[in-house]
Amino acid sequence: MVLNDRVLGVAALLLSAFLAWFGHGLEAPFAYEPVGPRAFPLLLAAVIALCGLRLVLKGGHPAAPNPMGANMRIAWMVVLVVVYAGLFQAVGFVVATAVTAACVGRLFGGSWMQCGIGGASLSLLFYFLFDRVLDVVLPLGWLEGLL
Repeated sequence: MVLNDRVLGVAALLLSAFLAWFGHGLEAPFAYEPVGPRAFPLLLAAVIALCGLRLVLKGGHPAAPNPMGANMRIAWMVVLVVVYAGLFQAVGFVVATAVTAACVGRLFGGSWMQCGIGGASLSLLFYFLFDRVLDVVLPLGWLEGLL
């Protein structure tokens, strides 16, 4: 099978259908957030479906092979996502996001200083965005009482 944009588009449409099916059934036992838990997966499913549809309709270009080392970086990204999911509740959103973002930055060639500052800034920015602006409760973990 030749990999091209249309194959990726069909895969994106299948993923969006799964997200929509899974997200549609999400309900909170009590109203603790203004939008509820189903808004994010449904919005994400819609965006992925639009991108997948675009690839199916306009695609057909053959996929270029990955550059040297890209497959290893992809594998490390999968490992990082699994570790992030495991650490998220225990150490908190801010610490887990900062460490994960710094490690992702290193995978793409950033220095430890750049990645550390970027990861810390990103995690704090997103924490305050979700917690203060969007009113989404995030675990603080180790930073409980500081933020």
